[in-house]
Amino acid sequence: MPGDNMIKIAIVTGCAKGIGKQIALTLASNNYDIIGTYNTSLELMEELKQQIEVKGVSFTYFKLDLLEDSSIDLFCNEINKKYKNIDILINNAALSLDNDFVSKTFVEFSNVLKVNLIGPFILTQKLYKKLNNGIIINISSTDGINTYNEFNIDYSASKAGLINLTKSLSLILKNTKVYAICPNFVNTESVRDMNIDYLNSELIRINQKKLIEPVEVANKVLDLTLNDYESGSIIVMEDSCE
Repeated sequence: MPGDNMIKIAIVTGCAKGIGKQIALTLASNNYDIIGTYNTSLELMEELKQQIEVKGVSFTYFKLDLLEDSSIDLFCNEINKKYKNIDILINNAALSLDNDFVSKTFVEFSNVLKVNLIGPFILTQKLYKKLNNGIIINISSTDGINTYNEFNIDYSASKAGLINLTKSLSLILKNTKVYAICPNFVNTESVRDMNIDYLNSELIRINQKKLIEPVEVANKVLDLTLNDYESGSIIVMEDSCE
């Protein structure tokens, strides 16, 4: 992918902050024009636009609510109309509504699956023709493999589904590489806002020594664009490498 000065195009969903923001910044530093999406954080997107465009590439952003079919349709129609080709689709946007088993509601469970699993599927289905010879990277989680807990049953199920979706799409999309990245706890705003005692107990439970930094996930995204991994590969990030 980018080893020269040719500017390519990447879509990064949920890039107002956290992992998505760092992925957008890292790809922008490597000659990618960025198409970003947000749901509620418009002011943060304006700030990110300034940070990205000083790198000499463009940043275009769209409001995208993965709970609304009409929002997904509008976004995909705009992309299909305005762009001839997309080089990378990063399905990063995610929702977590932790709650115990007895209290978990139908709306909570279904909304988490809509955002984390159905959303990436529909975006891929509607945009894959623009990704000929491109790459799709799904940001999953080790919670979809072996670090799940009693409060995130819907989140874990959605991330396990995203891993399976990655493998299935790798069989279907012959001219597109499809990967999933599965990190443990990442040093994002949502993790820093967690109860510190609970977070520390979880880190001990899953034997994670240090929070993974967003830039480490972003660098793994970049690595997947630069090197020839087998389509369907699932990249597990269990601990910070810093």
